[in-house]
Amino acid sequence: MLVRDAAEAGDAGACAAIYAPYVLDTTITFELEPPTETEMAARIEASRKTHAWLVAEIDGRVVGYAYGGPYKARPAYRWSCEVSVYIEQGRRRTGAGRALYEALFARLSDRGYRTAVAGITQPNEASTALHHVLGFEPIGTYRHIGWKHDAWHDVAWSQRPLAHPNTPPNLACPTPETRVSNNLDA
Repeated sequence: MLVRDAAEAGDAGACAAIYAPYVLDTTITFELEPPTETEMAARIEASRKTHAWLVAEIDGRVVGYAYGGPYKARPAYRWSCEVSVYIEQGRRRTGAGRALYEALFARLSDRGYRTAVAGITQPNEASTALHHVLGFEPIGTYRHIGWKHDAWHDVAWSQRPLAHPNTPPNLACPTPETRVSNNLDA
């Protein structure tokens, strides 16, 4: 398995195809309509500018992806990010999710992020177990927060450090403006 940076044009279709069954057939995501390839390319581009979007390939075919994005817009949160991982159905529990997340955490840490948070629609034992194994700790549950497939669903939130919690942040990072000026996207 190869984990690498996603390319907007080359990987958007594969990521959209992996994601579509989650949107249509599950409550794992609260989106109701699968994004088009063009929409997915825009998401990849936006994530890569400030965070990271990685894909996993097996025999040259994308089988999963993971990405980071902003946690909240207020400036004090800029060292925290929200993360997600999606694996082609039928390939769960193969190590792809773990490989993607470990590479993503390293990339986000290198870019100055200090904390990763993840929301998991309940129930989702596989995702809860993966996050637990990778060091996420539960921090709370939003009860009956999302309506999908004719029912209310809870979302359990967890977080993990990307760096030692007492390490002061680099005050110049992470912002899109300083990434360009400091060549952090290279």
